[in-house]
Amino acid sequence: MSESSDQHYVIVGAGQAGAEVASELRKRGFEGQISLIGDEPVAPYRRPPLSKAYFSGDAEADSLLVLKPPQLEKNGIDLLSGVTVDAIDRATHTVTLSDGRSLQYDKLALTTGGRARPLPCPGNDLDGVFLLRSLADVDAIRAHCNAETRMAIVGGGFIGLEVAASARKAGMAVTVVETLDRVLARVTAPVVSAFFERIHREAGVDLRTGVRVEAIEGTTKVEGVRLGDGSVIPADVVVVGIGLIPNVELAEAAGLEVDNGIVVDACAQTSDPDIVAAGDCANHPNRFAGERIRLESVQNAMEQARVAAGTMLGAESPYDAVPWFWSDQYDCKLQMAGLSVGYDDIVLRGDPAAEKRFSAFYLRDGQLIAADSVGRPQDFMFAKKLVTLNIAPDRAKLADPEVPLKAFLPA
Repeated sequence: MSESSDQHYVIVGAGQAGAEVASELRKRGFEGQISLIGDEPVAPYRRPPLSKAYFSGDAEADSLLVLKPPQLEKNGIDLLSGVTVDAIDRATHTVTLSDGRSLQYDKLALTTGGRARPLPCPGNDLDGVFLLRSLADVDAIRAHCNAETRMAIVGGGFIGLEVAASARKAGMAVTVVETLDRVLARVTAPVVSAFFERIHREAGVDLRTGVRVEAIEGTTKVEGVRLGDGSVIPADVVVVGIGLIPNVELAEAAGLEVDNGIVVDACAQTSDPDIVAAGDCANHPNRFAGERIRLESVQNAMEQARVAAGTMLGAESPYDAVPWFWSDQYDCKLQMAGLSVGYDDIVLRGDPAAEKRFSAFYLRDGQLIAADSVGRPQDFMFAKKLVTLNIAPDRAKLADPEVPLKAFLPA
């Protein structure tokens, strides 16, 4: 029996990052006790399908689980669901739970994720106003919806546009309101935004950009959304998708360094040598961003969680994976590699104005830093490799669909 068999590793947060930490610990041979604590009354599950397949009814809740009860039992992972951690005592290596229990830990992982940002306006507490972050959120939204429902969506980011596509698929009347002058403005170039605005309008979405919400109107239940220009959008349901607030309060109360997330180093180590953090809640140094960043993506949650598990076991290995993201809307799959912030040039392969199959490559000082691909999965696959290698491609060849991207890889 190894020395680690007497140790207790506690993971706070039972989302994909927390589940991955637990699984990785077992894969790496940890024989001690693992406690995985989650505030939801279900086993760890994937969140990306919530606004897409699960909202549409094309996926059942059970299909979203990443660690089903038999897997938890087989791997000796003790899931404490439906409870929260109220406090961390770093001096005594103890966490206090909301049900009054206390657990002692040898190593602690914080994978606390984040919560949906509420809409800061009057009427945001009316019946029919929803945030979307959990299975329970989607269940509640769907219970209020049918083909006759008029849905207003606040926020033209991934969540808002994915819900819009799912709602239109169900036959609902959908209006999307975005404060900025275009959708996906924080993550894509104008030409890509224009493409997604076009496909949503073609699908019947009333898409309004450059407008803000003044108030949600109604007595006890939503009746409409009043905009800054004085107009009112009739609505039976309002879905708010305006970003995420990282759950850092527990870490901050414990005296850990916090700055737009729980501050960690490249190995997911916090300011406490016995505590790591990973996923949506972790602020880490990222060479692709050129600065510290907090990434909200499944890719980051999974890969940073594996790094965190290694650090807990004393096998530090820096996190250096290229960020990637995806979004499904109607029959279009957007796949994104790298971070396009700070680009000074863009090269198109294909015509977004004419077809649903193209790639946009982002360059800075001639170097490829990111790519957005729609309907071109091969481009996405090679773009991830090319962004990692810091290549400076020939623009004409990059724009030519006849030149395979693998031609840019070093021999």
